[in-house]
Amino acid sequence: MSEIIECIHCGENCGKHPIVWEGKNFCCEGCKTVYQLLNENKLNTYYDIYDAPGIKVDVQDFGKKYAYLDNEEISKKLVYFKEGEYSKVKLYVPDIHCSSCIWLLENLFLLNKSITQSTVNFIKKEVDITFKNADISLREVVELLASIHYIPMISLESITGEQNKSENKTLIIKIGIAGFVFGNTMLLSMPDYIPGGELLTKEFKNFFGYINLFLSLPIILYCGNDYLLSAYKNLKHKMVNIDLPISIGILTIFFESAYEILSSTGTGYMDSLAGLVFFLLLGKWYQNKTYQALSFERDYKSYFPVAVSKLVDGEEVIIQLNEIAVGDQIIVHNQELIPADGILTKGEANINYSFVTGESKPVFKRSGDELYAGGKQIGSTIVIEVVKEVMQSKLTQLWNQDGSSSGEKDLTTIIDRISKNFTFIILATAFSAAVYWFFNDTSLALISFTSVLIVACPCALALSIPFTYGNIMQAFGRIGFYLKKSEVVEKLSKMDTIVFDKTGTITHIDALSVKYHGKELSSDEISWVKNLSRQSQHPLSKAIFDSIESPINNKIEDYMEIASSGIKAVFGNNKVKMGSASFVNYDTKDKANSSIVYLSVNDKVLGWYSVENKYREGVDNLANSLGKQFELHIISGDNDAEAERLKHIFGDKLIMHFDQSPMDKYNYIKSLKEQGKKVLMVGDGLNDAGALKESYIGISIADDVFNFSPASDAILEAKQFHRLPKLIDYSKKGIKIVYASFVISFLYNIIGISFAVSGQLSPIIAAILMPISSITVVAFVTIAARFAMRKL
Repeated sequence: MSEIIECIHCGENCGKHPIVWEGKNFCCEGCKTVYQLLNENKLNTYYDIYDAPGIKVDVQDFGKKYAYLDNEEISKKLVYFKEGEYSKVKLYVPDIHCSSCIWLLENLFLLNKSITQSTVNFIKKEVDITFKNADISLREVVELLASIHYIPMISLESITGEQNKSENKTLIIKIGIAGFVFGNTMLLSMPDYIPGGELLTKEFKNFFGYINLFLSLPIILYCGNDYLLSAYKNLKHKMVNIDLPISIGILTIFFESAYEILSSTGTGYMDSLAGLVFFLLLGKWYQNKTYQALSFERDYKSYFPVAVSKLVDGEEVIIQLNEIAVGDQIIVHNQELIPADGILTKGEANINYSFVTGESKPVFKRSGDELYAGGKQIGSTIVIEVVKEVMQSKLTQLWNQDGSSSGEKDLTTIIDRISKNFTFIILATAFSAAVYWFFNDTSLALISFTSVLIVACPCALALSIPFTYGNIMQAFGRIGFYLKKSEVVEKLSKMDTIVFDKTGTITHIDALSVKYHGKELSSDEISWVKNLSRQSQHPLSKAIFDSIESPINNKIEDYMEIASSGIKAVFGNNKVKMGSASFVNYDTKDKANSSIVYLSVNDKVLGWYSVENKYREGVDNLANSLGKQFELHIISGDNDAEAERLKHIFGDKLIMHFDQSPMDKYNYIKSLKEQGKKVLMVGDGLNDAGALKESYIGISIADDVFNFSPASDAILEAKQFHRLPKLIDYSKKGIKIVYASFVISFLYNIIGISFAVSGQLSPIIAAILMPISSITVVAFVTIAARFAMRKL
């Protein structure tokens, strides 16, 4: 027997005459072309993740196949972001099937430099691509994907968003057909189950058997084809999933029954086959309905914490994001995100779209220009007129796309490994049971074999984590604690060190604590101070702004904010600065007992604002509770005026560092990580964004306007700051619920498989039990999580 030569790209048989390039065998020119393309761009790692991970490529000239994408109207419907030279598109690619696919698709920029970023959603089989529209068109992006045989499925559904409805309709049709076949095959098989059936002549029995065989064809070819195709495609790529044992069970019953009917040795089990597929599909539909009823993702997005300043009759009014309507005038301050697509109506904007495109270079905009959600304003305050309905899910997606894996083995990784090996264990168990009963009682061999394959299911195991975490996220969201991803729940339970920023985190400032010292200011100078402080979201600037009742009548120019130093701008011919002593070039050796903001006009210091820090409600109890469990640190850009008081509140073990720049904070977190500590950083997201991002988990504290910090893993409303110890405890309870659900899932499988192996469980009952197990676990984790969170 001649040796089979496998293609290095797709793994298929190359035949007797393979195509050879540099000692590598290929089955066709297409696979060789893809390999050469990857090799030229140094993407050989693609072949290191799985053996032969690629998909067989049919060489073809695309010609005008994708020419319709040059149509501007169609392109607009697919491209959801276009600003300057950057565009973003999300494409459904059904051929994404393994980690090699993810690796390759997220390295598209190495294949074409005009693609700046690409991220894959493996569950939805979607790839989100950012590209330079001046250098590469949407059509060329799609053709690039098609050339490496990751062909996007572009249809009316992908443009209008109706794809899910179509999938649900197909499932209902399959259930209807399977139910019809099940009912009729049961009727025709009735003589086998009732007394007197043996009196039926052999001719009638054979005739009924042939009708059952005919009726079962739609079950195999249509109703159950999802399971069969899924198993086949995974096997083709040397992968095994849970659809494989189900498919083996379906095919075993079908071929055994077909043999008995055609050989006239029996009537077969076509009614069991139809019932099996019917209940599998019905369970799938019911699972979907259950998950929708208990859905946490929709609620999580509705809690997404972005509030905005709306202009109403010349006054700023704080409203929730979901209250924005088309035509509203929105005020966006320096360093704030634009929450909805709109038109710039007042001011000049410098928009940083790095949150969307990854490119940090600001884009200059004038009045009348279009602005996209997700851009960050850098400079003075601007006013935007909303032109598109707010999409909270879009902002949530942008928040989630920024983040890298720590490489840590979390519960999800462990479950994935268990699920992967689970299928092999089930196959071995089923074959062992079949062999045993074949030699002891042949009538039970087929029943035990198929029942084991059907009743065993790791789905409940896989669902316990997302539903537990999801319900916790929903409960947290209701009290003002918003998590970036569900993995944050597990991280909260594992961290061992907490680092607090001071100003705006453990302390807050109000207008009543602000006092001015120095030369008496003119009405113009007071107006300049109010206008300048209005531009910044720093707690000290906001407190000074709120303390001044003077109207704003001046046009601001050349605004600039330097983190941890100060802010400056020009009013007419007057240069105004507010900030630290060094920022305004003021030499002082006085020891301050409060936060000081110096004021200079035309390089002459006129005076300073003293701002008393007030500690947040419940900080004493918070410090006492957390100090018993964790190592506590405080890092601040402020002076050490509060050092003694902080020691009194947090205890002698507290580690403090003052006069820290944003880079100092970042390096400090980095040094703690290098010591092996899992650091929870709690800050306000203004001067500590780098530290928040570098930490194991970062929480941004948000006051009146919910400042959105993309660098953070979670956002906690300031009024809920005192609940931080309880939130950490609830995260630990969530992990216990996950472990309890694991026990339930294992017990179900052990008991179910025990009955199946003994031949006491029919395939139909197994098909009913399989989805019930998943629903039971989902219901348990939902009820348990909500019960645990009830005090919130």
